[in-house]
Amino acid sequence: MKRAFDRMRIRYGQEVTLTPRQGGETVRVRAFLQPVLRQREEGGAAVTPLGGVSRERWLYLGPGETALQLGDRADCGDLALAVQQARQVFWGDAPVYWWATLRRRKEEGHEQCH
Repeated sequence: MKRAFDRMRIRYGQEVTLTPRQGGETVRVRAFLQPVLRQREEGGAAVTPLGGVSRERWLYLGPGETALQLGDRADCGDLALAVQQARQVFWGDAPVYWWATLRRRKEEGHEQCH
């Protein structure tokens, strides 16, 4: 399971730079990063064929060995985000990936991530 996820993440994911809130080393990873889909239109959302897309909250799926904590920074292109919540996901006893929801940081200017 982990190898399959890692192959997809490396091939199709975006390059994300993670910076710990408590200080420490910045690390670059390949991860899936996308806006959170919403069922209804709200302020701060754009409508797409798949539903409303929040411009404020983002979903992150990244490598199982790279921990995330509340307040850590995640940068992708000009998109500046902060971790709101994060959990490590396991298959049996082995960590497969980190799941997190992110929000825009106040200093963020543009909304691009490639």
